Amino acid sequence: MSASSPDDSNSRRALASYVGRRITPSNNSNAEENEVLDFEYFGLTPRGPPNLEDFLEVWSVDVHQNPDDINKKQHHTELYDCRNLIVRRGQPFQITITFNRAYNSGKDKFWVEFLIGRYPDITKQTYVPVYIQEQLEKGKWGAMVTSTRANTLSLSVVSPPHCIVGRFRMYFAVMTPYGIRRTARDPDTDIYVIFNPWCREDMVYLDNEAENEEYVLNDAGRIYYGKFTEITSRPWIFGQFERDILDSCIYMLDRARMPLQTRSCPIKVSRVASAMINAKDDAGVLVGCWDGKYANGVAPTAWNSSVEILLQYFQTQLPVCYGQCWVFAAVFNTVLRCLGIPARLVTNFSSAHDNDANLTTDIILDENGKKDMNLTKDSIWNYHCWNECWMSRYDLPPGYDGWQVVDATPQETSEGMFRCGPASVNAIKHGQVYLPYDAPFIYAEVNSDVVYWNRQKDGSLIKGDVKTDEVGMLILTQEIGSNDRKDITDQYKYPEGSQADRAAQDTAIQYGVKKEEAVAETAVDATLNVHVPEKVLLGTNFDVGIELKNNSSEKQHMTVHLNGCVVFYTGVPKIQIKDKTIKASVEPHQVYQAQVKIKSKDYEDHLVEQSILHFLVSGHVAETGQTLAVQKTVILQIPKLNLKAEGPAVYGREMIIVIEFTNPLKKPLEEVILRIDGLDTQKPKLKIFSSIPESATFTTKEWFVPWRRGIRKVIASLDCKALKQVVGELELNVI
Repeated sequence: MSASSPDDSNSRRALASYVGRRITPSNNSNAEENEVLDFEYFGLTPRGPPNLEDFLEVWSVDVHQNPDDINKKQHHTELYDCRNLIVRRGQPFQITITFNRAYNSGKDKFWVEFLIGRYPDITKQTYVPVYIQEQLEKGKWGAMVTSTRANTLSLSVVSPPHCIVGRFRMYFAVMTPYGIRRTARDPDTDIYVIFNPWCREDMVYLDNEAENEEYVLNDAGRIYYGKFTEITSRPWIFGQFERDILDSCIYMLDRARMPLQTRSCPIKVSRVASAMINAKDDAGVLVGCWDGKYANGVAPTAWNSSVEILLQYFQTQLPVCYGQCWVFAAVFNTVLRCLGIPARLVTNFSSAHDNDANLTTDIILDENGKKDMNLTKDSIWNYHCWNECWMSRYDLPPGYDGWQVVDATPQETSEGMFRCGPASVNAIKHGQVYLPYDAPFIYAEVNSDVVYWNRQKDGSLIKGDVKTDEVGMLILTQEIGSNDRKDITDQYKYPEGSQADRAAQDTAIQYGVKKEEAVAETAVDATLNVHVPEKVLLGTNFDVGIELKNNSSEKQHMTVHLNGCVVFYTGVPKIQIKDKTIKASVEPHQVYQAQVKIKSKDYEDHLVEQSILHFLVSGHVAETGQTLAVQKTVILQIPKLNLKAEGPAVYGREMIIVIEFTNPLKKPLEEVILRIDGLDTQKPKLKIFSSIPESATFTTKEWFVPWRRGIRKVIASLDCKALKQVVGELELNVI
């Protein structure tokens, strides 16, 4: 942490506040260090320096940190762009030491010291002296000599599988009759220790090589969004191995003032990280913004990579503007994988934001059948992204290890902070909402019923239509080893209405989740169906079809109200674009049909990111008082950026990428920003265009030199006030 850090004043207050409570302040910063003596005398310090020529002296230390050396390959850390050695805990690594003379095991005594933080303490495992042993002991720090050659000695060192995760300083201490001689402080020998999914004793152990390749080592992926009947995806660069990303993850935990001794537990690390990814109450990484106003920042739809976000936070030590759920989840995925915790990004389509966790999403209709926005507090997000991380749960009963839900999007507070999880996916499925953490909220996100309430003129509410199958429609993640999607809905819930589903719901209610009782079943005298096109191109007209059916033997008079809005993906309306009332007389057992025209000029000037239109159609039968309600969503299809390469992708040779885009709107796009990631630079390439005429196609070229071999992605996004969420990708095989 630099001298000008904004945390300095807080640090001074913290250092002053410990007096009277503890001997030393809390050890909660990996960046801070204590001073270590090069020579520690026994007893009194002599007047002159002792003669140490006959005693062992360390001349050099090689931790074999290069990507091609044995350590990084064995520890699956060769992809990290880091000058220091990165090892996974619970697994041996090799060190080579050169002394001033040959090592004599019977005469010479030395040991290795690992320190972390400003106040190392042997009882808290933040100061660890590691002595030479004949054999390494399982589950403990240890070191053993593997070979000697002239003045050179090779050591095999192992950390325990419950070791603190972070950057350790390493010293070599040699015993002399006068005291202990230590090597000087050398940052090049600092060693990062991270979680180890390949170690059976580690809490994050994952016994599947293909899953480890995907959930730990894959540095790119896909994010699914849209609606469950019309799923769209976009690429994302997680970039967990990029330079300084590991340091930014550790800094984030430091910023949270997380005690170092608790950083050995993935449960606690993931919970602290879920709070720190958002900036809502702790100056964390990302500022959330859902109002469509992104001045002095980057629109959430414009980001393509976690790298730019995490590095900006690390370098400026200020929250980054702006994020929404998929950005929070993507950055969180980077942090978890970087620290060694298996993680994946999950999308829940039709995700309930249930403010009171009562298993109902309450929609209030006024006496005219319109949604009352002042009284309707719950909402159904078109989709919501969160994360799952893999770990064992020693704090839960058996059967709840494995995937755990963690969510960094600031929706509701948990124990006073905006965070969520980890909550066992298996506990969610079985309605075990009493298990920590935040299971009731997550259970409601995938299981709520939608209840329509009719507000009377006197302000009272009468329960109307109840929909039990509109929430948690589909839950997706990325398939292992491909860009295909994987349906994991059955991991969260049983089939709707099944006996197992009812049992899980009863369990949730038993443990405190409230639920409104359904309206008693009555004869359905009328039905309402609403039809919208499956695919609507942005900038085109379309029809909303309304179908009223009279199921009774009497003539019925029906009033139908259609309310159309441009909405954010969270279901919150921005502006009304259509308000139409239809009155119909329907003969017995007959069907009345009507079409409502939606013109492009109705919505073009009001679109927000992802171009979503929402229609609430509510009906009232005069003769019976029956209330009908149907909600439909139209996601306008946005054209993609077209990326293509001119010529082959060859390591170290300049190549050209061509980017094309056609403006789909009947008006020019102003102040267009093109963002290109994946060009072997940590910061994206930005291009600014003053205007793209209506219906015009623009082409631009980008020159770059690939410096990494193998499969890699270039991702571009286009952003302007009138049009967002325009993305394109190109996969290159660099030879």
